[in-house]
Amino acid sequence: MSAVRRRLPDEVRSAAVRAWLYLSCTVVALLVAGLASIARSPLLTPALLATALGVFGTAWGLLDIVIARQIAAQRLRGPNSASPLAGSRPPKQRKREQQERERQERLPAVGRKPLQG
Repeated sequence: MSAVRRRLPDEVRSAAVRAWLYLSCTVVALLVAGLASIARSPLLTPALLATALGVFGTAWGLLDIVIARQIAAQRLRGPNSASPLAGSRPPKQRKREQQERERQERLPAVGRKPLQG
């Protein structure tokens, strides 16, 4: 049984893409800094500065993802929801219980005792 994944909102996906770009540029700058250090090149200082800026940009991108997810969740719930969980999905336990009840109703009544009431 495969799990159905909901599509991320556009602003969350674009924030994730920006974070990956920051991270990839940081890794490239780190590799350049490492190679410049081995070669004793004068490019070491700019490469280290680019790495530091990349780390800052990556942290900014991750924070952007968190904020975008929160905004998307608030937009999904609605502005005047009575509780913070209004509009959220029901817990899996209740969903499983409901599916079990529905499955029991669909099964034939073979072997079941009639209800006394």
